[in-house]
Amino acid sequence: MRALVLERKGELRLRDIDLPHEPGPDAVRIKVHTVGVCGSDVHYYTHGGIGEYIVRAPMVLGHEGSGVIEAVGHNVRGLKIGDRVCMEPGVPDMSSRATKMGIYNVDPGVTFWATPPVHGILTSSVVHPAAFTYQLPDAVSFAEGAMVEPFAVGMHAAARAKIVPGDVAVVTGAGTIGIMVALAALAGGCSRVIISDISTEKLNIAAQYDGIIPVNIREQELAQVVASETDGWGADVVFEASGAPQVFETIFRSVRPGGAVVLVGLPPGKVSLDVNAAIAREVRIETVFRYANVFDRALALIASGKVNLKPLISHSYSFEHAIKAFERAAEGRPADIKLQIIMNPEGA
Repeated sequence: MRALVLERKGELRLRDIDLPHEPGPDAVRIKVHTVGVCGSDVHYYTHGGIGEYIVRAPMVLGHEGSGVIEAVGHNVRGLKIGDRVCMEPGVPDMSSRATKMGIYNVDPGVTFWATPPVHGILTSSVVHPAAFTYQLPDAVSFAEGAMVEPFAVGMHAAARAKIVPGDVAVVTGAGTIGIMVALAALAGGCSRVIISDISTEKLNIAAQYDGIIPVNIREQELAQVVASETDGWGADVVFEASGAPQVFETIFRSVRPGGAVVLVGLPPGKVSLDVNAAIAREVRIETVFRYANVFDRALALIASGKVNLKPLISHSYSFEHAIKAFERAAEGRPADIKLQIIMNPEGA
């Protein structure tokens, strides 16, 4: 199959590669339609690895996807040829202890698309377990279907926060995941979300949504804005979605006593945390790694119209121009939130 292959750090090629084609009894084969370009894909391209995951052999990129089922295994029920679907990219070991506990996202044996050595989905078709394949409602486009995956991260973060209706939240970082977290927090019951960044362009995109208050930290101090918005009390929940090391040093200044801090963004290395400030406020600290048990809920919220992700799509490229999409993503243009690659524009 023709695919976008990361040959090694900094080198992408469109070429043929041997990939699984026949679905097993509990799997489906999906003709891929739309794939989002994720920050992790770009990091593998530019750096050759993320933490312990190192690209040691050619690897197909891409894990945010939607498409059309073109073959089904004989045990599959509820899905059929021709169904429009989106796919949850992480498949755990169903017999593992983590999976049995309901935390399959941290199963050490999970296989996740485009995570070395597992191939991704920037290719014509993929084979995937039916249990992790979800039918798209008619109201959800292929483009939106390919955004369920990053929105699921926001959903998982909101669930970890244990939001109470009426809460005020802060999100540090207005990139793709930061805005997804903000939208999930609003959908989860927050009355408003204060989002901070240094990019005016990204903050302007976030500010299109009712309930989101943008703060450019080059011009305003976040803690002061939070104090002003909460009568000096602080935010009920602070989501860290930037991964910027300097943000961690002051993160507890914005949270109220007894509030929660949810760590979503991955910093490049060790960071400094003011543990004394956290203890003095008796802050609850939660962490997020991908998501579990929320993919169908994320899709349902998008389908309901309560969450509109369309304004976050910055540009779409054809598969033949996929390398250009990655080159643009690597530039880190301030106004870009989500780039997508259209694999099969004709649909089925």
